[in-house]
Amino acid sequence: MDNIITVKEYDYYARQRAITALCEKYKFIKKSTIGKSCAGKEITALKIGSAAEYVLITAAFHGSERITSLILLMYIEQLCETLQSGGYIEGINAKRGLNGRGIIFVPCVNPDGCDISLLGKKACGEFGDKIAKLCKNNFQKWNANLRGVDINHNFNADWENLRNKERGLGIYGPSPTRFGGTKPESEPETVALVNLCRNTKIRHAVALHSQGEVIYWTFGEKVPPRAQRMAEIMATSSGYALDVPISIAEGGGFKDWFISKFKRPAFTIELGKGKNPLPIENATEIYRRVREMLVLITIM
Repeated sequence: MDNIITVKEYDYYARQRAITALCEKYKFIKKSTIGKSCAGKEITALKIGSAAEYVLITAAFHGSERITSLILLMYIEQLCETLQSGGYIEGINAKRGLNGRGIIFVPCVNPDGCDISLLGKKACGEFGDKIAKLCKNNFQKWNANLRGVDINHNFNADWENLRNKERGLGIYGPSPTRFGGTKPESEPETVALVNLCRNTKIRHAVALHSQGEVIYWTFGEKVPPRAQRMAEIMATSSGYALDVPISIAEGGGFKDWFISKFKRPAFTIELGKGKNPLPIENATEIYRRVREMLVLITIM
């Protein structure tokens, strides 16, 4: 098979072209736009199958973690090829595994942030000078959206307490990372994901981040039914460790919001190890290690 998705850096336009090519090859993919970024870039969702409730897998909340988008696209392509051919993926017949099931993928939650981290000032538009000042010209480490808001601090889950933690670290306004905005759901990227979950019954949700090779599966004392068993299966499959976020890493995140809002399992998976942005050539080995886990997430 000639892969559509190859191991390389994708800016927004290259990613959208690749997604279009996947949809043209695999006619059963249903593509939709769930919202637009601050810069007006489409936030794309890909739906496979049909069911009363869907599994949701998301990626690239943070600009410097855009490798997660590539890894998710690699999985989507392999899953689709296996479905079309009637073959097996990680020993599981894809058609049987997805029979009566549905899955939604959001390959890039934060397209503006990913482009800023990849392309630098030219991806910032009219905010170029402001963003250059905020990140001291180190665009690679940029995690926030175009307005300097960290999407994974912007969900309505203990947000006030998280804001106090941010201020304790001296973060009071737009920043390359960890500024949760002026209020929960202030950002269009956050609203897109929140509305998707409110309008579609989601069985369980996963957010792919990097790095650390750990799985987060709780929110404070909140542990949804099935969550611990699912987390243990995921950890056994991948060799990743189960962990609990602390301090500034707890609250305001998509996983936290989903657990508190729906009382259903949600997970943050930190892919790979190293310093963000991880080298793009690491994607092949990271994907090889987590592919079985992604399959299990899809059919659990």
